[in-house]
Amino acid sequence: MTGLHGRTMAEATPGTAPAWRTDFPALHQEVNNHPLVYLDSAASSQQPVSVIDAVAAYQRQDHANVHRGVHTLSHRATEAYEGARDKVVSFINATGRSEIVFTRGTTESINLVAQSYCRPALSSGDRIVITHLEHHSNIVPWQILCEQTGAELVVASIDSAGQVDLDEVKGLLDGDVCMLAIAHVSNALGTVLPVKSLIQHAHSLDIPVLLDGAQAVPHMPVDVQDLDCDFYAFSGHKMFGPTGIGILFGKERLLEDMPPYQGGGDMILEVHFDGTTYNELPYKFEAGTPNISGAVGLGAAIDYLQVAGMTRVAEHEADLLAYMTARLSDIEGIRLIGTATNKASVQSFMLGDIHPHDVGTILDHQGVAIRTGHHCAMPVMDYFGIPGTARASLALYNTESDIDALVTALVAARKIFA
Repeated sequence: MTGLHGRTMAEATPGTAPAWRTDFPALHQEVNNHPLVYLDSAASSQQPVSVIDAVAAYQRQDHANVHRGVHTLSHRATEAYEGARDKVVSFINATGRSEIVFTRGTTESINLVAQSYCRPALSSGDRIVITHLEHHSNIVPWQILCEQTGAELVVASIDSAGQVDLDEVKGLLDGDVCMLAIAHVSNALGTVLPVKSLIQHAHSLDIPVLLDGAQAVPHMPVDVQDLDCDFYAFSGHKMFGPTGIGILFGKERLLEDMPPYQGGGDMILEVHFDGTTYNELPYKFEAGTPNISGAVGLGAAIDYLQVAGMTRVAEHEADLLAYMTARLSDIEGIRLIGTATNKASVQSFMLGDIHPHDVGTILDHQGVAIRTGHHCAMPVMDYFGIPGTARASLALYNTESDIDALVTALVAARKIFA
């Protein structure tokens, strides 16, 4: 079987990140006269040639609007767009294509659930439970919802390792809770939350669960039927696909009862001035002309990950994260932020009293790209009493050589500010 831009599966074995790396053209360049070391995949991952080519081929040959034309190009565009939906079904093991809604990304997916599923049912005294680890996209939509309805937002705490207390979260769940909305993996700290246990407990109390899967889907196998979550949200640009495309998985029975999130073309069957008949799932939630090229690219990214094998990806990244943690720990004056027992692909840190932005700037001069700041998780930074962190995040294309370059650059930065 072939894949990964023409290599055989036998060549794409665990630990062969250098082989995977050849598929990503952006990685083969110099930045500030140094070979690029890209350690910012938690913000946006790079794209393999197969994704770039798939989008280019669509734009060159098949571009037309979907679902609405009888001509050949419209048929091709529709087949590519809906084919990408089928790939998502397989990738996360949904029960069917009616459960896969295309959105602009994780943020819109969460807002859709907040406004379409929760808002009609909420009233004063109801509660939404989240954790202190959440990305702003899984905080602000619920704050807006609470302002609209009089509901209360309840936040489960974290400890100094960046872990949530399973028993505390369970203790917050009762008959007044209308949604448990939590990250699968923390974007700021890499903590993998015990989501399956929390889902089981929530469901025992008839509480639905939404998972923010943006940082999980690119790094580990995800099976929404096994998790039994009610909603799962993720983004294409963090899993080697284009920006501006994302997914909301929702159980069909829940989506069926939800009102449309937006009104406009493609989410309707008939429009009259005295009323409108909405389209069937999932189109009821896909108003307007969609991001067709984005869906094509997302489908190609899923093809790439399916061939790579998510178990192999997870094993490679686990080994690399352990190596990075050990190497960083040896640097004088470093403070690792987020030391949970169960982590994925991210390590945040402080280097002495050097501001993270200064660290990032010095590293960029040496060709090393990391993220600095609060990572859209300001409450996490508030907990640790810091303005932000430097964050190195991994993907399947990273190697131990990347980590070595990071460490060398950090040692140089410490000397500059000594």
